[in-house]
This record gives sequence, C-alpha cells and structure tokens, in this order.
Amino acid sequence: MRSSVLAPLSREFLPMLRLAVPVVVAELGWTAMATVDTLMVGRLSPEAIGAVSIGSALFMAVAIFGMGLLLGLDTLVSQAFGAGRLDDCHRCLVNGLYTALFLTVPLTGLLLVLVAMLPSLGINPEVLALTGPYLKPVIASLFPLLIYAAARRYLQATGHVTSVMIVLVTANIVNAITNWGLVFGRWGLPELGVTGAGWATFASRTFMAVVLLVAIVYFEWKEKLGLFETSFGIDRTLIRELFALGLPAAFHITLEMGLFSVATALAGRLDAASLAAHQIALSVAATTFMVPLGISSAGAVRVGHAVGASDFEGISARGWMTIFLGVGSMSLAMMTLFLFPSLIIGLFTSDPAVLEVGVSLLFVAAFFQLFDGLQVATSGVLRGLSDTRTPMLAGFVGYWLLGLPTGYMLCFVLGRGVVGLWVGMLVGLATVGVVLLIVWTRRLRHLGRVAISPAAEVAQTVRSS
Repeated sequence: MRSSVLAPLSREFLPMLRLAVPVVVAELGWTAMATVDTLMVGRLSPEAIGAVSIGSALFMAVAIFGMGLLLGLDTLVSQAFGAGRLDDCHRCLVNGLYTALFLTVPLTGLLLVLVAMLPSLGINPEVLALTGPYLKPVIASLFPLLIYAAARRYLQATGHVTSVMIVLVTANIVNAITNWGLVFGRWGLPELGVTGAGWATFASRTFMAVVLLVAIVYFEWKEKLGLFETSFGIDRTLIRELFALGLPAAFHITLEMGLFSVATALAGRLDAASLAAHQIALSVAATTFMVPLGISSAGAVRVGHAVGASDFEGISARGWMTIFLGVGSMSLAMMTLFLFPSLIIGLFTSDPAVLEVGVSLLFVAAFFQLFDGLQVATSGVLRGLSDTRTPMLAGFVGYWLLGLPTGYMLCFVLGRGVVGLWVGMLVGLATVGVVLLIVWTRRLRHLGRVAISPAAEVAQTVRSS
C-alpha cells in the first residue's frame, strides 16, 4: 500500500527537478539583476541609491500586475500541451503577445500618473531630481518586459525551460556591462549616471524579449510544430479566458507585495535601526523566496500537463511533489536563518543596534519560511488546476484582514516594535498556506471520485469546477 502511494511520487522527482531547476535559476537572475543596479549606482551617491530604489519599487508595483495577469498562460498552454493540442498552444502564445501589447498602454499611463505625483510625496528633493530621469527609460522597458513574460510562460509550459534560464543569465551580463558603460562613461559611451542605469535596464529587458521570441521561432522551425500555420488573428474568447485566469493571479501577487510594502511604510515610523534591520531581513527573505517561486511555476506546468492528459495520478503526484520541494527548500532556508542570523545580518551592516534587531527578525523570518514555501507552492498547483481565485481570496483574508492588523497591534499598540510587524506577516503567511493546502486536498478528493469512473474526463471536471 505504501509503495503504491510512494511510487508515483518517486517517479515525479527527477522530471520535476529538470523543469524546476532552470526556472529557479531564472528567478534568482531577477534578484541578481536588481543587486547589480544597486551596486553600480551605489558608487555615485546615497541619493542615487534612493532614486533607483524608489523608481524600481514604483515600476514593479505596476509591472508585477501585468506580469501576474500573464500567469494565466501557465494554465492554458500547459493543459493544451498535455492534451496534445499544439494549435491551442500556438493560439495562446499569439493572444498572450497581443495581451502584453494591450496591457502596455494603460499600465504606462498609470506609471506616468504616479511619476507626476512623486513631488507631492515629500521625497528628498535631491533624490526626486534623479528619480524622474531614471524612470523614463525604465518605463519604456515595460513593453519588452511583458513580451518577455508571455514568451517565457509559453516556453516553460512547453518544456523549453533551459532557454529561459540561459536568457536570464546572459541578460545579467548585458545589464552589468551596459550599466558599467553608461553609468560611468566607459568605452566611449556617454556618462549618464543614474539615467544610464535606467537605459541598462531597458537594454537587458529588450534583450530578454527578443532572444526568447527568437528561441520560440527556432524551436517551432526545428521541431515543425505548426506555429506558422496558426491564425494570427485576435481571439477575443481566448483573451477573455486569459483575463479570467490571470486577473485573480495578478491580484494575489499584488496583495502579497502590498503586505510587505505597507509593512515597510509602517517600519519607517520607527527608529532608523529598526527600519534598516527590516530592509535587510526583507532582502534576505526575498532571496530565499525565489527558490519556491520557481518550483511553484514548474509545478503549475507539470500539473497542467496532467490535467490536459486527464491523468489523475499525475495531478496528485506532481502537485504533492511541488509542495514537498517548495516546503523542503524553505526548510533548508529556515535552518540557515536559525543557525547563522548574526553572520547573515553582518554581511550587510556592522551597526550594533541594527544587528540586534536584525537577528530577532531573522528568527521570525525563519518560521515563516515554511509557510511562505507552502503558500507559493500550493498557489502554483492550484493554478495548474485552473484555480486562481482561491489564492486571491485567501491572500486578501490572510494578509490584509489578519496579518496586517495583527502586526500593527503588536508593533504599535503592544509596543513590540518591528518584530511585532514581522509576527503579523507570519500570521498572514501561515493562514494562507494552511488554507490553500486544505483546498488542494479537497480538490484532489473530488477529482479522485471523478477518476473512479472509466468514462470520467478529469480535465473536463477541472475546467468546469
């Protein structure tokens, strides 16, 4: 009995790793790119660091919504690919690219409005003077970024993940070289300072979009999959389906990002040491999060393939393997944060006050590693089952109705300081993780009952539920 349960899981381990590892490397590539930007402008002035920090945060707050909406391609392409409907995969790609184009206009308009509002936010004038010039080329990078996101989702869902990893690694090289040349005026290039960092971001994102599109054309030509016979007209029904899946996913990501953004704003009301410790601990947590995030994306694809093939055993094994790897990777992160908090904080600062607070925050962060891994892994497998609304609703309740009020009360009412804020975030992440795990097990039980009938179509049940 035990072997019959473990056998499908053991068979899934290596296929999941082959898909997940390149995706995890790609996610870590995002973190590396942001780090390089900060290191480059950090040689200019503190005001330059502030301008890049504010500009990047403002841009990503809007761009992440567009990229989140395109997450619906994970579900649509992977399920079609699992069912062997390559023409549907191609139509998803074409209309995903159209969606990226459509999204660029309103999101760019929103970014321009937010830039115009910056002077009213009381930002240091010297920082503000650099933020606008930095943001102009960064805003121009929105279109290639969304094109990259659509192309990446298609390649991941069809199993071509190595190309995604290679593009992120090489894009980091492009970003670093372009930064060095344009920020400091090397190799005969103009010395643009912070603005040069913005153009480096534009160059690297354009590079990613172009190379991934070329990769798609190459694979389609080499494998003769029929992309060039596909209609390139706009399919409004398919775009509506993409929005129906993508909007809840986008809101879920925005809700989670919003939790940490508001926590940062609240930490800004405390002393400087608490704010600095919060920023450092948040950077550490964001880095460890990239691993289960990549695993989650891989899990969404693997589960989607099984749904398309009406393979209930595959859905179960792939989903549980995703959760196992997501929580397992964060268990290692948890032990690292427990064992070496002083060493980790010491990499960022030598200030005794910041070290003391930072060590306390990493202890709390160590606990929420497990729940962060759980919630992002279960979000991925549910996305593979076409369920993006449940994670959104769970995020709203867990993050905003429980986590944030708990953190505020502990911090400001009970006087626990920034540690109280982090305990609140722990409560929110734990709530979302446990709720999504319960939903996943219930969905499996329902699909298991359907799969008992020989005539049952698991994929149809998933789409209609």
